[in-house]
Amino acid sequence: MRFFTKMENSIQFTNFAAYGKNTIGLKKVAFYTLGCKLNYAETSTISRMFEQKGYLKVSFDERPDIFIINTCSVTENADKKCKKLVREAKKISPNGFVAIIGCYAQLKPKEISEISGVDAVLGAAEKFRLLELLDDFSVQQEARVFASGIQEAQEFHQAFSMHDRTRTFLKVQDGCNYGCAFCTIPLARGKSRSERIDNVLESARQIAATEVKEVVLTGVNIGDFGIQDGKRKEHFIDLIRALDKVSGIDRFRISSIEPNLLTNEAISFVASSERFVPHFHIPLQSGSNTLLRKMGRRYLRELYQDRVEKIKTLMPHCSIGADVIVGFPGETEERFLETYEFLKNLPVSYLHVFTFSERANTRAAEMEDVVPMNVRNQRSKMLRILSEKKKRAFYEENLGKTFQVLFEEDIEDGKMHGFTENYIRVRAKYDPVLINEIKTVTLTEINEKGTVEVWEPEHEVQVHG
Repeated sequence: MRFFTKMENSIQFTNFAAYGKNTIGLKKVAFYTLGCKLNYAETSTISRMFEQKGYLKVSFDERPDIFIINTCSVTENADKKCKKLVREAKKISPNGFVAIIGCYAQLKPKEISEISGVDAVLGAAEKFRLLELLDDFSVQQEARVFASGIQEAQEFHQAFSMHDRTRTFLKVQDGCNYGCAFCTIPLARGKSRSERIDNVLESARQIAATEVKEVVLTGVNIGDFGIQDGKRKEHFIDLIRALDKVSGIDRFRISSIEPNLLTNEAISFVASSERFVPHFHIPLQSGSNTLLRKMGRRYLRELYQDRVEKIKTLMPHCSIGADVIVGFPGETEERFLETYEFLKNLPVSYLHVFTFSERANTRAAEMEDVVPMNVRNQRSKMLRILSEKKKRAFYEENLGKTFQVLFEEDIEDGKMHGFTENYIRVRAKYDPVLINEIKTVTLTEINEKGTVEVWEPEHEVQVHG
């Protein structure tokens, strides 16, 4: 099973093979998830709700009776992807019931309901009530729409993935109060809200009772963890301290966290923890203070640099990823080069580069000084090349060092893959004994293909980007 770290252009296919006995006569349901780890965690949780009601989960191409498509709104291609999936679903099961949920469903419910083949659309406040609202999933003449205003999405719904025995995505927070000029997420998911620490710990204990070795904390803005019923009652630092004490889980990984919410206290805690791994993904978006202000970001480049330097001082081997938006309105050549030089000189390990796209109902869509698309694409290419150089430099810095690799059931061309604690991807000759095992390896050299050879006593292992 593959996992994607980018929200842009990311698709996760949830493949549920038929299982168990006495399945004749059971309704079959298939799921397809577009977007981020948070969507994947929610799809997984909704799928378990179906299972508990006696439905049989199958893969998308096994002639399901019901298709549930969980959508994303981050890129401008959300509508095209949604339409394509609906067409494919109807080719596979012409009489199948197709329900659309997720961020795009909240933003454009009427538009989606008019797509040929769609039977139901459910918004942010309704998607976890899918079984209740759709009842017998009978196809009707017109698509049913259950999508209240985003202000109604106030409840926090627990979610975590359970279909990969190596890694689980655990949802701890939802929504966002920031309102950045380019972002539709507050419109699609509502205001920031979180689970109580006690309940997160209970979910973590459930996960610990399985074979899972690594838990990835996910949410829209996880550094803002602690808001319940509109008021701050807990804090992110208290959450990670509590999780660190849960036995039975080898690794915790923090997903994307805003630089202004990544405190020195949290950095110091991760540096001293044996379970929280040395890996941070910190959105930058721009290295120009002028553009950061225009975007509505809540920090300047100086704070970002301070956080990165603090991490590298305490954890020199730590992997740091950064999100960057290219072509935001007002991004002159000079301001782009500010970003390029800032990142070039900053000890980050890799970049996720997003080419700016205008989104309806955002402030950025109405801004002047629009950057031509060919310029956006050219600049994106420059930063992606820089990202490859940064990744290679990070690998070179870690040559000769020893790390722990968690091998996954990710097999390709007779090779299996895994990740070190500091997010270096490792490749080894397939050995079923290694799956879901943590092994010690030593990085030795980078070969002509840009892969890093590593040494481990019993197995020939390689690391590659």
